[in-house]
Amino acid sequence: MNGCLSSLCGPVMVLQPVQGKPHFSPYDAGDWHQLPATVHGKGEKRNGWMDLKVGTTVAQVTATDADDPMFGNNAKLLYSILQGEPYFSVEPKTGIIVTSWPDMDREAKVEYLVVVQVKDMLGLSGGYSSSTTVTVSLTDVNDNGPTFQQLTYTFAVPENAAVGTTVGRIMAEDGDIGINARMTYSLKDDLEGSSTFIIKTDPVTQEGVVLLAKPLDYEVKRQYVMAAEAANDHVDTRFLPLEEFRDRTTLRVVVENVNEPPVFLSPLYEWEVPENAAVGTVVGNVSARDTDTDNSPIRYSIDKRTDATKAFKIDPNKGTIAVAKALDRETTEWHNMTVEAKETTQNHLSSTVVVFIKVLDVNDNMPRLARDYQPYICEGTQAGELIQLLSAVDPDDPVEGHHIYFSMVPEEHINPNFTIRDNQDNTAGIVARRSTFTRKDQTKYLLPVVVADSGSPALSSTTTLTIGVCSCQPAGHCPTGGVEALALTMSVSMQTLLGILVCLAALTVLSVLMLMVRRHRRKQQEEMGVEVKELELSGTVSQKVLYYGEKGRGGADLDFCQPVVPLRPHPKRKERRLRREDVRASIRMSLRESHLIGPEDEVFRQFILDRLAEADQDPYVPPFDCLRTYAYEGSGSPSGSLSSLDSSSLELELEQPACNPRPYLMRLTPWYGGGEEDTIF
Repeated sequence: MNGCLSSLCGPVMVLQPVQGKPHFSPYDAGDWHQLPATVHGKGEKRNGWMDLKVGTTVAQVTATDADDPMFGNNAKLLYSILQGEPYFSVEPKTGIIVTSWPDMDREAKVEYLVVVQVKDMLGLSGGYSSSTTVTVSLTDVNDNGPTFQQLTYTFAVPENAAVGTTVGRIMAEDGDIGINARMTYSLKDDLEGSSTFIIKTDPVTQEGVVLLAKPLDYEVKRQYVMAAEAANDHVDTRFLPLEEFRDRTTLRVVVENVNEPPVFLSPLYEWEVPENAAVGTVVGNVSARDTDTDNSPIRYSIDKRTDATKAFKIDPNKGTIAVAKALDRETTEWHNMTVEAKETTQNHLSSTVVVFIKVLDVNDNMPRLARDYQPYICEGTQAGELIQLLSAVDPDDPVEGHHIYFSMVPEEHINPNFTIRDNQDNTAGIVARRSTFTRKDQTKYLLPVVVADSGSPALSSTTTLTIGVCSCQPAGHCPTGGVEALALTMSVSMQTLLGILVCLAALTVLSVLMLMVRRHRRKQQEEMGVEVKELELSGTVSQKVLYYGEKGRGGADLDFCQPVVPLRPHPKRKERRLRREDVRASIRMSLRESHLIGPEDEVFRQFILDRLAEADQDPYVPPFDCLRTYAYEGSGSPSGSLSSLDSSSLELELEQPACNPRPYLMRLTPWYGGGEEDTIF
């Protein structure tokens, strides 16, 4: 209804908390409203149950009526419960809601809905009514302790599980909520078990997380039994005794067997062996065992990557390590190797261990001088002066330290020139015995030096030093290099040696200049362009070869005096020499038969063609033109004609310069049966 007439308006319900004073709603008269409310109630708790006394006030509802309270019963109101019994009731005149049930538990039921009705005219017929709903929530108190739902929790974990592995989770239930439900887990009773495992509380789920704290070994212990306890963090003894705020359960952890590799009895091995130990000497023994129940046999081996010298060997069955070859401490003092132990079963699991072997020193090296000494003595040295300070080295490393002694080779006669003074600090000095050392008498002396150590047995070595006599500089320095030292060694004066060196230098420069001039001349000869060679055959045949080259673009100049210079080496000189011999033989044969044939004969014509083909096909001829002329003189006398073949050739021959002293001669022996080797072309 949105309105009413005069006294016909009904009451309006308003909820008023108990803590405040009653008041009336400012709503307009004649309007009907329903106003739900939520009221929180608290009460004492006993034996885990909410013990609100019957009649405890929870809330108060108030209704207003716009009718005139002074006129009849129109404004007189009456309250009643429509829903919420038997837990709650309402006082009819005041609207106060009270409890009417003694055992109310939040864990059983959290909220209650109470419907309150109000009527005017004291509830008589013909009156108006209104109702409202009140929601009552019970707040939590710590009236419940943690409770495990299982008496025993059993978990299994492999023996090779890593430390920190989660073994399992347990949880105790608590009916309370919020801070009243928070709890902490712990392990009790079994001290060994509590040290092997730990338990932590998950802050989100309030679970107890069991973690592995130490490595497991199935062969040592196969099962762990311990007690786990859960306790509330916040307790309230008003509702429960202290012991009821905690609970316990039993944890049983079973260790599962895993096939594990062998385990060495020691994490590492370290031994010592003298360097003179014989091959086969036992150094030590490694041992490993199979911790599994089957106890498989084990074989041992040395990792080849860690024993490059192969100085040791191992018994594969017993693990005994022995010397395999001669040792030398001065070469390798420590031998570090890895030994592997492997099961012979199907899985072939293995493990390794490191072995350190130290080679102990034995006096097996002779001491020797520290360096190659080259002592000298000046011509003005006085007796007793120190000539050279000596020191020695010994590769051995005795425990008590080095003690090296110096002495001279025992002789029947005492050395009149030098003596050795031992300084007792592993050094010694060579001292002069006299003062009359000169290069004229002797240029060098030999001094054997004995160096011995203090080992057992003592070892020694002998080194012969060469002591030179030197014409020292004013500061006592003897030159050991350069021209001055060379002069002293050759026993010549400085001036003489310098003169020899100057002569050698002059000869060297002269040789270089001559070589350069020769190369320059050869280069000029190669650059010249013209040479004429003429080969004449006296008698019936004349052959001329002209070589020419351009010196400019204008024309060609002939120089008959310039010798022939080959442009490149002949790669087949031997073959060409053989072909030339054939040509010469052919020419001789033609000359012998020339008095029988004419110039138009087929033989002569074929000879000319063969020579032309040979000149055209020869790839090794110089890059210049070649003119060869063959003439026929007739078939008169068997000896042939002695006249010139051509007057022009004679004039050319007569006009040749005198620089060509070699005559062009032709022996007549081919026409008279002479030897072929005497023929000149």
